[in-house]
Amino acid sequence: MKKGLVLCMLLITFVLTACNGEKEATTTDANTKGNPGGTLVVARQADAESLDPQFTSSISTVSIVHHHVYENLVQHDEDMEIKPMLAESWEQIDDVTWEFYLREDVTFHDGTPFNATAVKKTIDRSQDPEVASPRAIMFSSVKEVVVVDEYTVRFVLKEPFAPLLSNLASHEGAIQSPKAIDELGKDLGQQPVGTGPYKFVSWTPGDEIIFEKNSAYWGEPGKTDKIVWKIVPEDSTRLAMLETGEAHVAEPIPSADMERIKASSTMSLYTSEALGTEWVGFNTSAKPLDDVRVRQAISYAIERSNLIDGVYSGVGTLATSTLGQKVLGFSNNLPSYEYDLDEAKRLLKEAGYGEGFEITITTPESRERQNLAEVLQSQLKGIGIDVKINIMEPASYYEAAANGEVEIFIGSWRNATGDGDYNQFNLFHSSSIGPTGNYFYYNNPEVDALIEKGRAVTDLTERNEVYHQLQTIELENALYIPIRNIENLAATSKNVDGLLMTPSGYLKLMDVTIQ
Repeated sequence: MKKGLVLCMLLITFVLTACNGEKEATTTDANTKGNPGGTLVVARQADAESLDPQFTSSISTVSIVHHHVYENLVQHDEDMEIKPMLAESWEQIDDVTWEFYLREDVTFHDGTPFNATAVKKTIDRSQDPEVASPRAIMFSSVKEVVVVDEYTVRFVLKEPFAPLLSNLASHEGAIQSPKAIDELGKDLGQQPVGTGPYKFVSWTPGDEIIFEKNSAYWGEPGKTDKIVWKIVPEDSTRLAMLETGEAHVAEPIPSADMERIKASSTMSLYTSEALGTEWVGFNTSAKPLDDVRVRQAISYAIERSNLIDGVYSGVGTLATSTLGQKVLGFSNNLPSYEYDLDEAKRLLKEAGYGEGFEITITTPESRERQNLAEVLQSQLKGIGIDVKINIMEPASYYEAAANGEVEIFIGSWRNATGDGDYNQFNLFHSSSIGPTGNYFYYNNPEVDALIEKGRAVTDLTERNEVYHQLQTIELENALYIPIRNIENLAATSKNVDGLLMTPSGYLKLMDVTIQ
């Protein structure tokens, strides 16, 4: 490789190594190795909004297809290092030109050959205004994708773009069948067609999604013959299904159920470090939250110190930003709002709301988030704010938040790339307002310029300084209240082995076996 590639890859390796978890995934008991075959049943809380990675920002949803049905040019391994996948190798020609050399033994599930044309069609589709992908920003820095030959594809960028490889490894970089793109159009979200170890069979909305093993898979085949994703909204029912043998994996798991799982003779607890965070967000376009003093007052009125133990049963750590501690750009030196009711009342009075007001906190269905909302409701009474709680089914919640129909909301962001750009551009850039992820409805030209600078700068020290500035501005403007650094939790049957949840939060089932 040329000198530019070597220097760039050293930088990327250093950055992604900084995202490594400090502990490996664990279960409360060592599972007995199982045998290949059988049907793996996964009980999950919510149905998918779409099975098209270009039309969902929920990692929980995208986990269904990511690396099961769809694959990428490159991938993150479990230590968040970049590895080959559909591309065997790559080379950075200059600051704005990358070439990828593709595998020659891959076929899509519909029989279409995988080649450079498929890569170009996938990336072009993501940028097509008529397709209107809410994830288009992931590759908006790509000027052109050029088919050099059947198995060589060139990415020409508008400017240097530091997160390119990380973004290509994220679910938004999933390569889709060109035939399916043409024939299915918008229905691709209901009938995914990729190159992965499992093929889509059916989707019964509100009930189940079924995959079967891809017998023609180019790599190591999936261990089970089928994967069935069962939609089970109730936390207790998901665990009961494990206990009775109706399911093998249950996710998500409320932290309050950890002791029940640990004490069970039929279940094991899976834990692993995660890059995601949870927060309380403010829709800055909604009155009275459009006044920064009101947002700051609410921030001062929340006593956060006991939330991890009181709401999350000690799972996770207190967050200071939307960036997790292992994400590139995280800073230890950020402003915070220490509990101060007098200052909260002073700010409310100054803003003209000394007598308080009514407001609604909206959250997707989750025992922990409902508990958090109730704590906030109680604490904000201390400054005269009457809080109503609105609990919504996840898909409805995301739609309402994207449309600006919420006031205060409880949100989270599982970083899919290990790079601060994934948080910053999705959550705070003005072009991301709406379905892309900017539910804060925040529009600040200074922040936009810094986010764009952070994408173009390749020097690690300079990038970290940019993200420090961004986090400082966002916290000073009280766009959100940081709550928790997330930890991955899942439950499995005792007879299940091989489950993996990545630091990004993707559930990976290819190596799962059932005894």
